[in-house]
Amino acid sequence: MTGEAQPGNPKPRLFRLPEDRAVVNRMGFNNDGAEAVARRLAARAQATGRRGTILGINIGKTKVVPEDDESAVLADYEKSARLLSPYADYLVVNVSSPNTPGLRNLQAVERLRPLLEHVRRTVDAVTEARVPLLVKIAPDLSDDDVLAVADLAGAIGLDGIIATNTTISRECLRTPATRVEEIGAGGLSGRPLTARALEVMRLLRGRVGDDLTLIGVGGITTVEDARARLDAGATLLQGYSAFIYEGPFWPRRIVAGASG
Repeated sequence: MTGEAQPGNPKPRLFRLPEDRAVVNRMGFNNDGAEAVARRLAARAQATGRRGTILGINIGKTKVVPEDDESAVLADYEKSARLLSPYADYLVVNVSSPNTPGLRNLQAVERLRPLLEHVRRTVDAVTEARVPLLVKIAPDLSDDDVLAVADLAGAIGLDGIIATNTTISRECLRTPATRVEEIGAGGLSGRPLTARALEVMRLLRGRVGDDLTLIGVGGITTVEDARARLDAGATLLQGYSAFIYEGPFWPRRIVAGASG
């Protein structure tokens, strides 16, 4: 979700790589904006209350907001946080989508700290109960940068980290290079992400200890993948690409296998 409505990138913007059990997307945060979504969530809350399905809300930077204008970036995230956090069971600050120009630059700790602190203050000002705040990071960060985010999370009292978003890497793919080049830019998800996402999870858990919530995502396809991510320190798991290749009953198999 972004502060302002935006149409996303031109279509086509979603591509399957069956040979790699992978997906490339460059959706570009297409959404109706925080104001429209807040109205829908208000109607939902009035009709159903806050009980039931857990609702996590993911907020990112509006594309037209210059990433080098700190005050504009803070105001943009503030708008989303102010309007949407009253309806969220948890809020995610997304600074890792590769499809919004300049967004990943916000992962640098010197940029990330004031952003997260500002969002935290905004959320606390408009909600009665504490809403957990998490940050979503990219797998393309260096190990040192991953550890720096972990240290920042502890220093400012962040509730969790989601690891990881999609990758811009195209290394070691089975899909012919000509097809990969034809597809073009976008975030790659699915099996090629498994090893790095697992490695990032291990780095994070080793740094933050037992208290912080870590959500593992990226290349989780099999029960073995799920168990490995949990063993590496994940508190919870998320899935995306596997729904395409494994079908709608995939989550049931993962839950049954990983908890058995």
